[in-house]
Parts: sequence; C-alpha cells; structure tokens
Amino acid sequence: MSLTSAYQHKLAEKLTILNDRGQGVLIRMYNIKKTCSDPKSKPPFLLEKSMESSLKYINKKFPNIDVRNSTQHLGPVQREKSEIIRYLTNYYQSFVDVMEFRYPMFGCSCVFLIINLNFDFTRSYLDLIVTYTSVILLLSRIEDRRVLIGMFNCAHEMLHGHSDSSFARLAQMVLEYDHPLKKLTEEFGPHTKAVSEALLSLHCLFVRRNQGAEQWRSVQLLSLIGTASAMINPANSDTMACEYLSVEVMERWIVIGFLLCHGCLNSNADCQKLWKLCLQGSLYITLIREDALQVHKVTEDLFSSLKGYGKRVADIKESKEHAIANSGQFHSQRRQFLRIAVKELETVLTDEPGLLGPKALYAFMALSFIRDEVTWLVRHTENVTKTKTPEDYVDSSIAELLFLLEEVRALVRRHIKVIQQYHLQYLARFDALVLSDIIQNLSVCPEEESIIMSSFVSTLSSLNLKQVDNGEKFEFSGLRLDWFRLQAYTSVAKAPLHLHENPDLAKVMNLIVFHSRMLDSVESMLVETSDLSTFCFHLRTFEKMFAVTLEEPTMFRYAIAFPLICAHFVHCTHEMCPEEYPHLKNHGLHHCNSFLEELAKQTSNCVLEICAEQRNLSEQLLPKHCATTISKAKNKKTMKQRQTPRKGEPERDKPGAESHRKNRSVVTNMDKLHLNLTELALTMNHVQSFSVFEHTIFPSEYLSSHLEARFNRAIVWLAGYNATTQEIARPSELLAGVKAYISFIQSLAQFLGADVSRVIRNALLQQTQPLDSCGEQTITTLYTNWYLESLLRQASSGTIILSPVMQAFISLPREGEQNFSAEEFSDVSEMRALAELLGPYGMKFLSENLMWHVTSQIVELKKLVVENMDVLVQIRSNFNKADLMASLVPQLTGADNVLKRMTIIGVILSFRAMAQEGLREVFSAHCPFLMGPIECLKEFVTPDTDIKVTLSIFELASAAGVDCDIDPALVAAIANLKTDLSSPEEEYKVACLLLIFLAVSLPLLAMDAASFYSIEKDGYSNNIHCLTKAIIQVSAALFTVYNKNIETHLKEFLVVASVSLLQLGQETDKLKTRNRESISLLMRLVVEESSFLTLDMLESCFPYVLLRNAYREVSRAFYLNRVSASTH
Repeated sequence: MSLTSAYQHKLAEKLTILNDRGQGVLIRMYNIKKTCSDPKSKPPFLLEKSMESSLKYINKKFPNIDVRNSTQHLGPVQREKSEIIRYLTNYYQSFVDVMEFRYPMFGCSCVFLIINLNFDFTRSYLDLIVTYTSVILLLSRIEDRRVLIGMFNCAHEMLHGHSDSSFARLAQMVLEYDHPLKKLTEEFGPHTKAVSEALLSLHCLFVRRNQGAEQWRSVQLLSLIGTASAMINPANSDTMACEYLSVEVMERWIVIGFLLCHGCLNSNADCQKLWKLCLQGSLYITLIREDALQVHKVTEDLFSSLKGYGKRVADIKESKEHAIANSGQFHSQRRQFLRIAVKELETVLTDEPGLLGPKALYAFMALSFIRDEVTWLVRHTENVTKTKTPEDYVDSSIAELLFLLEEVRALVRRHIKVIQQYHLQYLARFDALVLSDIIQNLSVCPEEESIIMSSFVSTLSSLNLKQVDNGEKFEFSGLRLDWFRLQAYTSVAKAPLHLHENPDLAKVMNLIVFHSRMLDSVESMLVETSDLSTFCFHLRTFEKMFAVTLEEPTMFRYAIAFPLICAHFVHCTHEMCPEEYPHLKNHGLHHCNSFLEELAKQTSNCVLEICAEQRNLSEQLLPKHCATTISKAKNKKTMKQRQTPRKGEPERDKPGAESHRKNRSVVTNMDKLHLNLTELALTMNHVQSFSVFEHTIFPSEYLSSHLEARFNRAIVWLAGYNATTQEIARPSELLAGVKAYISFIQSLAQFLGADVSRVIRNALLQQTQPLDSCGEQTITTLYTNWYLESLLRQASSGTIILSPVMQAFISLPREGEQNFSAEEFSDVSEMRALAELLGPYGMKFLSENLMWHVTSQIVELKKLVVENMDVLVQIRSNFNKADLMASLVPQLTGADNVLKRMTIIGVILSFRAMAQEGLREVFSAHCPFLMGPIECLKEFVTPDTDIKVTLSIFELASAAGVDCDIDPALVAAIANLKTDLSSPEEEYKVACLLLIFLAVSLPLLAMDAASFYSIEKDGYSNNIHCLTKAIIQVSAALFTVYNKNIETHLKEFLVVASVSLLQLGQETDKLKTRNRESISLLMRLVVEESSFLTLDMLESCFPYVLLRNAYREVSRAFYLNRVSASTH
C-alpha cells in the first residue's frame, strides 16, 4: 500500500468507526440469540401451532422459497404478513447489519503491526478481527436465523410483490457461515502475515503479564515502598497502555488470531510458543457477555479436520491438561498476592495522595490486574461445572478484591486534580520539549506528518496550571486521533517515514497519549481498566459470591463492593441496542437493592441481638433481683455457719460478673456479636451514596428501614404477651428493656451512618398506634387489650379491688381466680411506665377503648331506666314521702343490675384516672414548658365559658393527663351513642331518672357483706367506692351533652340519696342494715369526688354527725375484727 492510498483509505478513521459499529452489531446478535432462546420473549410466530408447517417449509427450502406457488405451506404467513413485517423488521435489519459490517473488513493486509510502537493501530486491528469473528460465531449460534430471515422475506414479497433487495446476499452469507470457522480461516488466509506479526509483538508482554504470584512478589510488583528512593520517580514504560492492557483481551487476540491464521503455527516456533502459553492459561474466553468459546474443544475440532495438524492437536490436549491441573491454583495465588499488594498500594496512596501524580500508572495497573483475575474466575466458575478441584473456582475472599478495586477507583476520582496538575506540567514542560527534539532529528518527514507533529508540540506547549485551577475541561481526543492517523500513515509498506525505524517517536507519543488521558479521560480509563459489568450477565455467580461473603465474618467489611459493582452495569449498554436498556437497568437496581437489603438485614439482626444481650444485663439490675442479695446479707451469720449451700439453690452471679476475664482468648457471644457489628458497620457506612443508572442509592436508608422494623418487632417481643395464658410483662420492666435497647442503638449513631434518632422516634411513635407500618399489633394494642380483658374484667368480678390509699388495684387472695398480682401492674410506677411507653397517642387509644366499654354499660343502664320509667317518675316527685316511697321502691326491677353496671363504669373510670395521672407526671417531666401553660389555660375555664371552648380546652388538658371537671372523651363517646329514643328531651329525661334510680338503689348495698368499708384499703371489697367517680363523671358528661346544669342535677341526686339512706336508719331488718354505716360514707366520697358539690350542700341534707358516727363505727368494727383475727 502506497502513502497516497494510506491517506485516502483513512485506516484510522475506518478502524475507529468499524470497531464501535462492530460492538453494536455483536450486541444485537447477542440480543437476538437471547430473545429467541427464551420462550417468553421469542417472536410469537415461532410458537404458534398454525405456523409450524410454514416454519418447517421455510427452513427446508431456504433460501430458494417459491412464495407464489407455495400458498398451501405459506397460508398462515399470507394472513399475518403485515404483523410479521412489523415484528421481524428489527431482526432482519440486524442480520443485514452483519452483512454490511463484513465487507469493509478486508483491505489493510500490507501493514506493519507492532504493539509496542503503533499500539492504537495494532489494538484496533486485532479488536476488529476478534469482533468480526465473534459476530459470525454468534450468528451461527442463532438456531432460528434461517426462519427469521426467510419468513421476513416471504412476508415482504407477499406485501410488495418482490423480495427484499438484501435477501440474496444475506441468504448467501448465512449459508456460507453454517460452518463459520472453516469459512473464516479461508477469508483470513491473506492476512496471516499481518496478524501473526501483530500477535508475535505481544510475546514479551504476554509472557510478563502471565507470571505467577512468586515472580510478582520477587519483583515487588505494584509496591511503592519497595524502593523508597524511587518513590516520587514517574512510572514510565515504552508503551504505557500495554501495562494496563487486559490479559483477557490479549488471550482473545491470540486464540482467535491463530485460529483464523493457523498456517503460521506449523512454520514459526515463536508463534507456537505464544499459542501454547495462551492455551495453558484459560479453558474459556469470552465472545460477548456470558457467551464463551471453549478454547481447546473448538481449536481441536478445527485442527482435527485439517491435514498436517496432528502435532498441534497433541499440543492442544497437553495444554488443556496443564490448564485443568494448574490454572485454578495459579490464579488463586495471584488473587492472594493482589489482595496484599493492592491493599498496600491503596494505603500508601490514601496517606500520600500526591503520589498519584507520578504513580498514576500503578493505580490503573492494579485495577486491570484485579479485573483480569475476577473475570477469569467468573467465566470459569460459570462454565466449568465438572472438575476434580472445585475449590479452585471458589474464592471466599473475592469480596476483598472487589472492595480494593472500588477503593482505588474512588481514590483516583477523589484526587483527580492532583493527577491533572502533575500530568499537565509533564506534558507542557517535558513531553513537548522531547517531542520537538525528536521531530527535528527525523531524517525524513513528509509534509502531512510534519503538520500533525507540529500541532502536537504547539498544543502541549500552550498548557498551563491555571486551566486546572479554573476547572477548565480538557479535550485531547483530536490529538489522539491525529496520532492514530500518524500510526496508520507510518505503518504501511511504502511509507517514506516508517514508525518501526523511529521507535523514539513512538515511545514519546505513547507517553503523551497516556498523559493526555490523565487530563481529559480519567473516567474512561477507569471503565477501560476496571469495568466489571460482566457480572450483569453472570448473576448466579454474582449472587453466590455475595452469599459466600456473608458466610465469612471477616469479609463483612468488604461486602459493600457488591452493590457498588451494580453501578458498572450501565457500561454494558450500547446505542445500537436501546431495547436492552430497561432490562439491564432492572437487573442493576434489583441486585443492588437485594444486596443492600441483605446487608441491612444482617446489620439490624446483629444490632438487635446485642440489644437483647444488653437488655438481659440491664434486667439483672431490676429491683426484683436484689431480694436474694439482701436476704443473704441480712442472714450473713447463718450463711457462714453453713458449710455447703442447699441443693437446688444455684449460686447466682452478681451483675457485672460477665466482665471478669481470666483468659482473654476466651471469646464470648457478645465479643462475636460486637466484632460482626464492627465489620458490618464499616461496610454500611463506607459510602454515603452512589448511583446505579439514574438512581441515587443511600445505604443508610436501607439500614434505617430494617432497624426500624426490627426494633418495632423487638419492642412487641419484649412485652412477652401470651394470648393463651394472658401473660404480659410489667410496663416498668418493658420500659427498662426498651431503654436498654435505645441506649445501645443511640451509642451506634456515629458508627452505623444511619439516623438512629429517627429510627427510634419512628419506632416508638408507631408503638403508640394500634398497628405499626407493617400492620402488626403494637404494645398499645396489647396493653389496652390486656388491661381490659384481664385486670379490669377481674376487677368487675370482684377478685381485684381498687385501693385508693395504695393508688393501685390489688388482688384479693382467692384460689384459681388470677395468675398475676394486680398491684404489680397498676401502681403509680407502672402507670408512669405505661404512659411513657404508649405516649399521648397510645393513652388516647386506651381511653377510647375504655370509653367504648363505659358507653356499652350506659346503653344497658338506659334500657333499665326505660323499663322502670313510670315508677322512677313517681319516685322523683315523691322522694320525701316515706310511706309512698316504701311502696314505690320495691316496684323497681334491676336495681342490683344498675348498681353493678355503675360500679363497672366506676372501676373503668378509676383506672383511666390513674393512667391519666401517670401521663400527667410523664408529660410534666418531658415537657414542663408546655404543662404550665396548659394548666394555666384550664384554670381560666369558668361555668360561664362557652361549652365548646370549655371542651376544647379540656381536650387539650386531658391529652396532657390533666384531670378535668368534665371528661371530654366521655362526652364525645356519649354524644356518639345512637339510641332509639324519639327526641333529645326524652334522652335528657332518662339521664335525670338514671340518677334517681341510682340514688334510691344505694341502700341495697348495705345488705352485701362485701360492702364493709376497709380503713386499711380506704375502700370496699366490692369496689362500690368506684360508684362515686362513675356518678360524678357520667352525670357531668350526660348533662354537658344535653346542655343542662350539672350542679343542679347532682344536688338533686344528693338530696334523693340522702333521703334514701336516712330512711334506711328506720329499717328494722338487721340484714338490710348490715353495713349501713359503711354505705353512709359514700355520701362524703361523692362530695369529695365532685368539684360541683360541697360539704355545705351535703350538710343541708345529710347531717355530718351521721358521717362522724359512721367513721367511728367502721373503725371500731375494723379493729375488733383485727383483734379477733390475731387471737385466733
């Protein structure tokens, strides 16, 4: 080829365009193969039963298909021709692209290709050969290629009356490549000299790059501190790009190059050596993505069919045995070396990022070496299924290598300005001067080449540091393309200026290309040397590697590398195959999410396990556990007299005993958990965010989400609720456990990278609702149900009583009634703990449920009033007429039921008052600045204040736990009641008569033996002291709803009740007056409970002397009973 034709052929431009287009065509072939091999994505025509005969006919007659005379066979195609054209156009055009890509391949055989000199030209030429071969091999692997092309052409001819213009040539190409390698070897015969020379130029480089770990170690590969004196010397070589050239790429060049141009293997010993060395390294090479070429099998099959290749077949078998026996261990040792060497390199560069200037090459070499080892492992793990040494294809420490790759990439990106500043000065102050000297010393320099090289010098000389400081974007792609052109011009046979005669020019230009890429193409360099998008097509292997990593605790800290690598998947897209993009994006996001979800799950599990351990330690400090210690201290002398402890009394360790270590090598469960958490925290906190396709991923959000869900479940678990036995943890114990959890989680804030405050807030807030975000029951629901179904139900049946003096419910000693101690769940400290756990929202939910039970009783009470309405109306009018009352009261039915239901209401409201008091104390402690204004606002409420304003203020105060004269929750509950009564007046009348019913029924309580007032408990054994709260609260709520005067109606109740009790004094039946004095005390309790009544009002209708006598009699009876009990 002459110089003129070299200029005209524009080899550099053609190679650049063809390589890019070739990759696109290759990906389209891959996509067609993938689509047609999956029944879910296969063209529907290939699966329809009606099309079977047509498909068989087309496949059999291809390419000579007689469309006009084959209507019997092609009837289904005729019916759906338009749909077939529409659906198969992309497939057909892709095959046409293969045909058009094929023809420009042959035209540059008379060139010199030496990797160390014209690197870009040689690489592009070899890449094109490999790409072309891969396209043809992939085409031959598409089983339905004839059917797709033939069916499209049939439909085209039916629609347009003639065949497609490309069909004849396309069909011929498909037929020729039925046996692709045989045809390819024929085509590449004329290229043997150029290809073999190009491959032989790789020999020294390939041998050096295939050294074992021991040789790498001996030369201190990638070590910056091995020769400290040369630490700041620039890392240079004759061809910089060769140093980070992928071994996998070179293997493809050599295997496919000698496969196509195999003639030189019998005539050239050097070619044989290089070929055999390559065959000993890998069992598989990649054509595209997960499509691989089984090197030895394919080569042996081809050479076996050729004469004179018996020795080469023997070489293949020998190389295969060597590869099977040694390659796995060989690469395993190299990966082990790289883990240590790259870790050292990364540590030094992190400590001294300025070294990235002179030693940037080392970073890219490290990335390339790691990528080569990882891709070798991936393709062999995927394809080698039967082996005697499966351990050679499994690496439990692969995560560390992936992590180091990501670390070096991040390091280069972080310090890109350091790299730019160094190499800009290198280009302007050294490379430009050296290049100028070389140009001047050239013996021959044609005008075209002279112009190009002069432009190089002027471009480089104009660089200055201000461009980096100002953030200017550099663009040297034109310079590099000109150098590519120059390589093409000086590598043809009859060029006046031969590059191989001027190696210094090639050396300095290759150096300039590398330095220029350090200014404008660092990101593309990172993709070239460290792209692991191959994992997108080896997802099963990717997932296995991740699973193996999670089985090894020491690898936890490196596990973040797996989601980070999902960001590489975007690099495997190509503009010629846009339909792939959504699928690749889904793969990347799905696996990134699944990896982070699993890491977050593991981390949150570890955190919660440690929390559980911390809670166990915290539980040892609960007051209930100190009784044994106190008892031992009290009986110290007695204990000393014992020689041995009694059987069945195990010695209990004191809190803190777990911290005493006799041997530090003994590892406890807590030690293991802390170690695992440290490793997991490092991986979750490694990066704040990263991008996968267009999505920004925040690992901390995954952890926050999992921690929140696990913390929610843990809180419910701590409650220990058992629906069968109705057992539940005391609120104070649960609170202590939750505080232990919170304390530990808060201590992790700076280590986990997650917003633990938000996690805790959200979890605790969810626990104040009936259901959490997952729809599971919360402690609010559990405790609400338990207090209603267990404690209050038993209080209603009389097995538990309210003790005002103890401010708690207490259990009466009865067998088989309850399995818990009521005071342990209802005293002041427990109510505070309950309020602390449930918060205002939870307490409101508890109140609403309590009010539902109250309103249920009120509905029943109203029914009883309606049943006795006529009698009650008469009693209300004649309550002061003893004779008439004596005949009317016995006519009432259900009086005992009224008292019972009102007592139940009183028990519920008493419990609510205790819970509200706990809430008030907790709220005051947490928000004293809010409690003051709320209480002040409540004090401004007067009887004259508008009722809506009053209720609004009371609702605010009630939410803070402040006691109110009118309970807004009870008012709202009663207002929502639906009754069958005709009018509000009737409902008001029922409310008035309910109080009358209660007042006249009070004397009936005196007959009950349990109605004796206990000074010790400040109450009654049948809880009738709760009646007072029920009467006052229900009355206030009812008359607020009906907008009536509360005080007036309570006075009426007081009068009627007083008359009824005074009439009891005239009763002669001792059974009916058994506890008359105790019942009389209820009158004072009613007044004390209400803010609407006063002792003066009581004095006017019930003389205080009666109360004083009643107190005296009750006290006397109580002490007499005590003396009698002690005597017995």
